Parts: sequence; structure tokens; C-alpha cells
Amino acid sequence: MACKLEIEPTGDIVEVQEGQTLLDAALRQGVYLPHACNHGLCGTCKVEVLEGEVDLGDASYFALMESEREDGYCLACTATVVDDVVIEADIDVDVDARNIPIKDIWGTVIKREMLTPRILGLWIELDEELDFQAGQYINYHVPGFDEPRAFSLANQPSTGKIIELNIGLIPDGEATPWIHQNVKVGDRRKITGPFGRFFVKRSANKPMIFFAGGSGLSSPKSMILDELENGCTLPITLFHGARNEEELYYADMFRDLEKKYDNFKYIPVLSNNENPAWSGEVGFTNDVAKKLYNNQFAGNKAYLCGPPMMSEACITALMQGRLFEKEIHTEKFFSKADLYSDKIKSPLFKSI
Repeated sequence: MACKLEIEPTGDIVEVQEGQTLLDAALRQGVYLPHACNHGLCGTCKVEVLEGEVDLGDASYFALMESEREDGYCLACTATVVDDVVIEADIDVDVDARNIPIKDIWGTVIKREMLTPRILGLWIELDEELDFQAGQYINYHVPGFDEPRAFSLANQPSTGKIIELNIGLIPDGEATPWIHQNVKVGDRRKITGPFGRFFVKRSANKPMIFFAGGSGLSSPKSMILDELENGCTLPITLFHGARNEEELYYADMFRDLEKKYDNFKYIPVLSNNENPAWSGEVGFTNDVAKKLYNNQFAGNKAYLCGPPMMSEACITALMQGRLFEKEIHTEKFFSKADLYSDKIKSPLFKSI
């Protein structure tokens, strides 16, 4: 039996099916609630139950402490309704966000290609178009695994029914080795999405600096292509960090974009270069960015997506160069390994 969920302070009302979480019900009806891990471990989706009763589900005591449970709080990603419920959520208004209902879509793998020795590119033709904002991600359902895996969309929205995923191999992982070894052209796969609040803040009308590393290039690629396609004339700089030239994928495409668009600059950075013929930047992206910007980042918007160590170093550099939290945006979905980490969410920042 369906129950009614009312969300304060927005006044949105959604229908929740038996066994469905509050978060899933809201997102599938185009109503945004803050969230991140979707597994009851990070606490981002914590809400207060004002009226009615919920089943807390499998919420961890780290993310939802005993005192919070007693005070009537729950995690929207694990809680299910017992009867009609009214909750209060901490929802920030984002004028650049589109509240797109998430949905399940099946598709067929039409191409696979090793983009680097450890990053697999998968192209899937969906049965219907997926509406999304460049920078968002989807959940990819892997046969034989209970939980889907989150991957950023590497294509821009204009590609229609065809989506691209860049899947980095995690050697001691579970799902990515299976995907690398077993997925083949012709396979049918289900995806769910779109998810995430990582997209260009167009209303800011500020120059953009992107930092990408590893398969974290996916979102910046999508965002940059979308901005350039839609006539953006603001300066756009991409710092692309890789260990060596083998790991530097899509470099030719970005160099071509740099020639075509006066406002786009591509700066690849190799941290472990052994090629004497390499004429580009060597070292770490944060140090190269500080050098090229003369340690002055104020007046820009920064978007980061990549390994945690790289992102943390870049955030530190940006803040030292007078760019602060409200101007720095990071991707906020988690791998299964992250779910068991004690660094799921920074205690210092709300949005980073």
C-alpha cells in the first residue's frame, strides 16, 4: 500500500510504495533530497521525521547516532514508511539544478575499447534517451552483484540514446575486474539515473578550472564538451593529471578543441614521466596550477574529479590561492570501498 511523504520546507508531496526508501521515492518523482552514498553510511541524507513513523532500515550508527534516532531523525536512503510521513530536510536552493526524475533504462553495449591500460570505455545504446545534466552519474547494474556501481557519464547530453562510461580497473575490487573481463558488445545492461549535483554553475558566469585524474576525466569531459557546444565563451582550463602518457587518454581530442576554441586551454600533467621527448608539464596538477595561475585563483569556479589525494591537494592549493568552498565543486558519489572508509565525508566542509 502506498503512503504519502510530505517534505518540508519545500512542501513537495510524493507517493512512497511499500518497501521503497524515502530517497528513492523522491528522486523517482523529480524531487531532490541531499544524498551521497545511498547505503546508510555517510549521513548526507539525514532528515527529521516531524509526523508519522518510519522504519530506519540498515542505517549505520556512525551516520545516524543513537541520540539522533531518539530525536526522530532517519536516513532517507535507508528509511521506509510505516504510514503517512512528514519530514524536514536541509535542502539548499540551487538555481542551476534541474530536478530530473531518475528512472531505470535498459540498453545494449555497442562498443568497448581500452582507453588506457587500466581504463575501459563502454558505449551503451539505451532503449530511450536519458535526460541528464553534464557532470551527473548513473548506477550501472552488474550481473551477479547485489549493488549497482556508480559511473560518471563521459558523454555530453546531445549524444541522444548513446552514453559513454569510463571504468577504471580496481585490482582488488569486485565489480570492475568482472566488467573489464566479461562485458562484451551485444550485452544487455540496465542503468539507473541520473544522479548527482555535479554540474557547471552557469548562473555564476565565471571562468572555469577543471582538475581531472584517472577515470575522473569522465565528468569534466562531458561538462566541457557541453559548455563548448552550447556557445560558452568564458575561459575554460582543464588540468588533466596522469602518471605517464599511456594513462593520458583523450589528449588528442582536447588538443583539437584547444585549436578550435579560443577560450579553452588543455594542460596535461605527467607525474611519472620517463619520455625525454615529452614537452608538457611534469609533476602534480596542484603545483602546476599554482605556477600557471601565479597562486591566484580568485574569480574562478573550480570543478574537481579524480583520486582523493589529487583532489585534496588541489583543494588546498585553490584555497591557498584565495578560492574558497562555495567556488569549489567536487563529485560526491562513492565506490564500494569508500563505504568502509572513515573519510566518507569531510567534517570541515558542507559542499566539498
